[in-house]
Amino acid sequence: MPLVARLGSGIPLVARDRELDRLRAALAQAGEGTAGAVLLAGDAGVGKTRLVGELAASAGDTLVLTGRCLDAGETGLPYLPFAEALSTLGNTANRPALAMLLPKLALPAEREPGTEGMIAPSLIPGRRPEQDVAQLQLFDAVLGLLGDLSERQRVLLVVEDLHWADASTRYLLSFLLSRLRSQRLLVVCTYRADDLHRSHPLRPLLSELVRLPAVDRLDLTPFNAADARRFVEALSDDLPEDVVRQVAERSEGNAFFAEELTAVATCDDARSLPSALADVLLSRVESLSPEAQHVVRVASVRGRRVRHYRLREVAGMTDLAFDTALRELVQHHLLVVEDDEVYAFRHALVREAVYGDLLPGERVRLHAGYAHHLAQHLDERGAAAALAHHAFQSHDLPRALTASITASREAERAGAPAESLRYLEKALNLWTAVPEAERPSDVDEAVLLRRASWVAGTAGQPERAVAFGRSAKKALDGQSPEDAAEVLLRLAQALSTLDGNDREHHEVMTSAWELVREREASPTRARVLAGMASLLRQQRKYAEVGDFAEKAIADGRKAGAPGAVADALGTLGLLGDYAGRHDEARTNFERAIESAREVGAVNTELRAWYYFGLMYYDSGELAEAARVYREAGDRAQETGLTWSTYGVEIRILQVLVHYYLGDWSYAEWASEPPGTSVSSTVLARLAAAGTHLTVSRGDLAESERMITKLRKDWHRDIQIALITGGTGGELALWRGRPELAVERVADAVEWTKKLGGPWSLADIRIGAIGVAGYADIAAKARRKRDAEAEAKAVEAGRELAGHVRLTAENGVPRTTSLGPEGRAWLARSNAEESRLTGPGDPELWKAAVDGFAYGLVYEQAWCRWRYAEALLGADRRDEAAEELRQADEVATRLKAGPLAEAVASCAKRARITLRAEEPARAQVDLFTPRERDVLGLVASGRTNREVGEELYISEKTVSVHLSRIMAKLGASRRAEAVAIAYDRGLLE
Repeated sequence: MPLVARLGSGIPLVARDRELDRLRAALAQAGEGTAGAVLLAGDAGVGKTRLVGELAASAGDTLVLTGRCLDAGETGLPYLPFAEALSTLGNTANRPALAMLLPKLALPAEREPGTEGMIAPSLIPGRRPEQDVAQLQLFDAVLGLLGDLSERQRVLLVVEDLHWADASTRYLLSFLLSRLRSQRLLVVCTYRADDLHRSHPLRPLLSELVRLPAVDRLDLTPFNAADARRFVEALSDDLPEDVVRQVAERSEGNAFFAEELTAVATCDDARSLPSALADVLLSRVESLSPEAQHVVRVASVRGRRVRHYRLREVAGMTDLAFDTALRELVQHHLLVVEDDEVYAFRHALVREAVYGDLLPGERVRLHAGYAHHLAQHLDERGAAAALAHHAFQSHDLPRALTASITASREAERAGAPAESLRYLEKALNLWTAVPEAERPSDVDEAVLLRRASWVAGTAGQPERAVAFGRSAKKALDGQSPEDAAEVLLRLAQALSTLDGNDREHHEVMTSAWELVREREASPTRARVLAGMASLLRQQRKYAEVGDFAEKAIADGRKAGAPGAVADALGTLGLLGDYAGRHDEARTNFERAIESAREVGAVNTELRAWYYFGLMYYDSGELAEAARVYREAGDRAQETGLTWSTYGVEIRILQVLVHYYLGDWSYAEWASEPPGTSVSSTVLARLAAAGTHLTVSRGDLAESERMITKLRKDWHRDIQIALITGGTGGELALWRGRPELAVERVADAVEWTKKLGGPWSLADIRIGAIGVAGYADIAAKARRKRDAEAEAKAVEAGRELAGHVRLTAENGVPRTTSLGPEGRAWLARSNAEESRLTGPGDPELWKAAVDGFAYGLVYEQAWCRWRYAEALLGADRRDEAAEELRQADEVATRLKAGPLAEAVASCAKRARITLRAEEPARAQVDLFTPRERDVLGLVASGRTNREVGEELYISEKTVSVHLSRIMAKLGASRRAEAVAIAYDRGLLE
């Protein structure tokens, strides 16, 4: 047998100390409780796998999990690297969702797409996308498993060849990396940088990931000339000097290329070396025996990895000849032996070179051999997808069509809607190319289009979902009424997730109803009835809703459509809520939750939970709302759907309800995002809800940063604008910048008009904050004796207050009348309007205090502060003292710094003692004594040097004090700081 050169893995690592040190530092940091990820980029063959292997080998007490992505067509398994990495673990029984990932576990039963119930997004401002519930559960299960493992031991998760990752793997990776926080986990992903062409699907994911704080990128560059020479010398001790130099130069610093060139030089007596890598690899293959060449060519058709029994059958050789050929391939380092009788090419470049050298006829014949083999093993996970690939490559289109349809169903059951859609698109492309007699008999084109519409929607592609649905509608010829109605129902579901389709949605849903109006009870008829009930409720045609919902329940129970029953019960609950019949609504919501839970319709169950809690929230029963949302949140977490559409809505309401009730610790916990980025809609909405807390607690710098950042996310969801438009105004008021406050309020009101019409009820709260801003501007103008500026502020404030009143009159509440929250903010707007020309009307401020008494603890305390000021202006000092003390008690308990300071300042000016055991406060605690001395001298016109001389401190120390003063006041210049301090009564 000829000589065989050593592999790079058989020698010490050369010239990679810097990169290895960075990886080891990241792993050490993960071990200390700071999770992270490293994206390791480099050209093919540069040594990424060897570097990661060195890290794993030196990781010590670390659980190392490794998975590899394979090129398209090599496998039918979505999430392959995660399945490979986690398949060695035994403690997965308590996470049933992992059955979708691990081949050793049975897939969940197949369910008809879209039968869980209609989407009903209209009661939440803004549209909500469809989601694949199974995928969300799987993602949550993987994250939970890695978190549990990291509590016991440091974990290193390696995902190799990310450039070949399927869409579902990319989605799962994005989900995990955005949630890296305190787990003892390091994720290392390798990919070929030279493969990422402009339209490569990995490029947008990388752009998203590198913005995450926990993610680092490491570029592995080729060896320089000296290191390349060292590497070649280490590979072969007996090559002549001129050959070593030639190999090092031609390798261009690529470790794999250097290995192969060295192998050729070692085995072929250093004859003239080929110049191209493919020629080098093929020259190695051509030096093998004919039998070994045949086996390696057969293996290249299957992909990077192939099982022993599959390769043997397709190769068609005797056992002795086959084993001899395999031994030769392993001996020459072309194939390596892995676990479970799997052979893999040592490097993907070897496989690519061998496959590319096949003759066209040879390639077709070998693909046909694999297709024939796979057709006998369709019980294996992923076999249908592999069969679809090999059948297509061998021009067996009927078999490719059938296998593509089967692969789509399997991918959907595995929680991989993107892969399911890919196989459906293949099937639809093949449909007209396959003779009618050879097409599957259990489906037709309309069914495939309807399925494609469903999986496109759940894969996050709503526009394509609508397009597929419309195409299915055009292919309805010869369909039964029920089948045609299912197509129309699916189109209606897709249309409901996008703005601007209300008329078409109505027409399509009505057409579906006409098709089954006179038919017997069936699951389809029950779903159409439930869909009609939902549509009519959205259109506020309440008189007709109950009849359709009751019929849907009756048909659903008779025909066995529990999803439709649960959906219709939820609609009846909403109807009862609208009519103010809360006992009836509560019963129907509870029945909907129970029915949905019985059949595993988790999304429908969470929707019922959401609206159940919303009923209490809107009616002002905040304690009951908190109870419901706690139970709902627990259920979402239990089912792995915390971050699903309705899981997120529940989480947002948990933040708001507990913030209003004064349980700020719970609100802070609920507002914690799953990751640290605000780039997605979900994270941006949570961050927006969290600004209530940061502003009220006085974390003004962080609030400013977040609110400014979130302004760029207003387009994602109107709720972001509704929340931060108000909190942004409040923040500006606390920073003594009322002009900025009214600017932010005007921006938000304009946004709500554009998206929600002229009478968006959110304008009541936002507008009240704006009126407060104009009142502060008017007060500032009065202090400066600027009558013109005061008149403009008064006029603008009254105009905005008038808009608030008109909105309260003309806006359309979710239920029959404006709720207690809307009425309370209307009362505050009226009270703020009275401040435009003076201290304010005590009676109007008392009405505002009473309005928030139903449960909004902080807002009521805020109004008590303004009520006290109005009372002092009316010379009712004793009453003012009581209001200030109550406001101070709440502000102190909540640690609401700005409010506490404002109350203390008001008490100081009025010489009111807030606490019986304390003397009247001599000063506000905003500044330290030294900062107050510095500010006073600066206000008198002193320079930094003069201030330093007077206070016996250095000029640099004066500058430091001034920087702190300006930060506290939100000023950018010393003169601005002095002006703000005077305006806020901090200087006398």
